[in-house]
This record gives sequence, structure tokens and C-alpha cells, in this order.
Amino acid sequence: MQGPQRIVCLTEETTEWLYLLGEEARIVGVSGYTVRPPQARHEKPRVSAFLSAKIDKILALKPDCVFGFSDLQADIAAELIRAGIQVTVFNQRSIEEIFSMLYQVAAMVGRAPDAVAFIDERRRAFDAMREVTKNWSHRPKVFFEEWDDPLISGIQWVSELVAVAGGEDCFPELATQSLGKNRIIATPQTVIDRQPDMVIGSWCGKKFRPEKVAARVGWASVPAVRDAQIFEIKSADILQPGPAALTDGVAQLHARIVAWGAQRGMV
Repeated sequence: MQGPQRIVCLTEETTEWLYLLGEEARIVGVSGYTVRPPQARHEKPRVSAFLSAKIDKILALKPDCVFGFSDLQADIAAELIRAGIQVTVFNQRSIEEIFSMLYQVAAMVGRAPDAVAFIDERRRAFDAMREVTKNWSHRPKVFFEEWDDPLISGIQWVSELVAVAGGEDCFPELATQSLGKNRIIATPQTVIDRQPDMVIGSWCGKKFRPEKVAARVGWASVPAVRDAQIFEIKSADILQPGPAALTDGVAQLHARIVAWGAQRGMV
């Protein structure tokens, strides 16, 4: 069997991907936030949060590779590297970067052809979604709310998936900012001014409350509130930069957007 045999995944997307590839036997430790696939958190030891990890527990598992995500895990990576562990930290923020991560992980475990097949299938699916809405006279403006206090708009891959699904991100200028603190919206009035047709909420770590969004001062004039177009997509389905966002996340976005178009006679 090629590649690393004992892998610790510090975030969920590499865990989900290895399971999809049928290589879950290589995984010896996962993030405590893992929910996809559901069996992973029951089958595998939980060894990390996002910004912290149980280094002693990871070392006891004798991994020959640790997968991480984002510069925010740099300190964890450094400590493991100093302990002699091979660490690969991905920093994917866009659809293309997610595809690249999937290919690299698959290649490391000898499953590169499977990654190519998955990526090709996703590209075809995205093209099919774009085809549905390409002739619409108006695309819905979507405010993707990643957090409520302060208001934080969606990260780059989410913004790109909104476009694939047939919508227009209300805050494309913020989407390229990798850190949430740099995607904070100055005031709720800024959202009102953008007049979103749809609000999609995904509050990472807590349940989205559409009624609270609708009750915000001044938001009654927002088309999304007026037309009851306020929906949740679970953070595990779209805020993990891996398979989930490219499958379930974008599918949910597309379904909401197509339903919005159907109500206006565009489908």
C-alpha cells in the first residue's frame, strides 16, 4: 500500500475525503469537530479542536503524516514538526484550490485517478447548474452570513459556489479575505443598502435563527426578509473546504436559487 499508513486529520475535509476514497483505515486520529462522515467521530480518536491539539495524544498514535488546514494551525504544525512528524498543511480558499487539495491527498494514498474522476464529475455538475440559470434576466443577490455578531460574510469558495449555483454574492469584495475578522461588515445598514434577495445563514458552531435575522431593525425593507427568503445551510455542509461544499453545499444553494427563480417564472 502506497503513501502514509497512519494519518491524523486536524480538520474534517481530509477525513471525509479519505473515507470517500475508501482509505479510512489509514486514519488514526481526527478533529473533535468532525461530523462528516458521522461514523468517523465514533471510529477514530478525537485529537484536536481547530486552534489547539492534544500533541501528546497525537504522538502516541505514531502518525507518519498529519494533515492540517490554514495558517491558523501553524503553531500546531510547528510543534509536531519539531517532534519529528511529517505535516502537510493545506490552505485552500477557492474552488480550484479545493480541487488541488483533493488531488494531492488522493495522490499521497495512491488514489489519484479517483480524484481526477471526482473533480471531472464536479466540473460537469457545476456546468449543469450554470446552464439552468444562464438566461435569467435577474440573478438573486445573496447575502451569505457566516456569523451574526459581528456580521461576517462568506469566504471565497462560498462566494464562488453562490455564483455556480446561479446567484450573485452581495459582498464579493470581502470574499477574498481569508480571515473572518477581515470579512466583518461595518454595520447592518450596509447589508440593507445591498438589498439582498436571499439570506443564507451558516453560523459555524451554532444554529442559524432566521427569525432573528428577519427581526433586525430596518431589515423589513430587505427583499429577502419581505419575501421570506432566509435559509440555513449547515456549516458542516459548506464551510469545510472539501467534498461537502462541492456536493451538498452547492446543491442546497442551487435548489434555493432555482426555487426563487421558479417563483418569478424564470424556470
